Amino acid sequence: MAQTACGIDIGGSGIKAALVDLATGEFSSERLRIDTPRPATPEAVADVCRRLLDELGVGPDVPVGIAFPAPVIHGVIPFMANLDESWVGIDVDALMDRVLGRDVVPLNDADAAGLAEIAYGAAKGVDGIVIITTLGTGIGTAIVHDGKLLPNTELGHLEIDGHDAEKRASSGQKTLQDLSWKKWAKRLQRYYSHVEMLFSPDLFVVGGGVSKNHEKFMPLLDLKTPMVPAALFNTAGIVGAAWYAAQQRQRP
Repeated sequence: MAQTACGIDIGGSGIKAALVDLATGEFSSERLRIDTPRPATPEAVADVCRRLLDELGVGPDVPVGIAFPAPVIHGVIPFMANLDESWVGIDVDALMDRVLGRDVVPLNDADAAGLAEIAYGAAKGVDGIVIITTLGTGIGTAIVHDGKLLPNTELGHLEIDGHDAEKRASSGQKTLQDLSWKKWAKRLQRYYSHVEMLFSPDLFVVGGGVSKNHEKFMPLLDLKTPMVPAALFNTAGIVGAAWYAAQQRQRP
């Protein structure tokens, strides 16, 4: 397996990249950031990825993973919320091969964050079903079974009590509606107990910026499943994308 890989994390406001030491999960280069272009068309975003790889001096043999704020189905973006609508239907593999002149491994950003926690973080060494949730503007999710990812899950969009779950229980809604930790925890309880009933997971890992305040809401939840805060925070997208690219390079 490669000792170093590159991860690129594409967000609505910035595109970030770094080389990752796969033995430790830590950056082996500086983290570079370039503002997401306006409009964030496929060509413009791919060009930023090329610039980042050039600035980092990423060699042709280094695996490159790219995390997108969208599902990636067999290399194709089916819909896009945070970048330009022209991404819909784009074959990422073909686009990046043309602009970068190299193979890349695309994946969903929540999946990347989840894989980072499995490989290096709060879920390392945990067998069975691990569900990683990122509480932010919405609710991102990743499901991993015995270290293997079930990609592109969108459990933030489960309908619970007639509502799209993330429209009630995301940390974005906590802020918008000025909910107390106690009131918000009641919504989280409804959400996590429903997910628990559906999947019987062995562990919940909770990420997103609000997880830094986990002591204010996690103790208020009554679940059968153990729950822990994420460990990697802002590095998770880059690290998970790099790790996944290296894993995919290994496959026969």
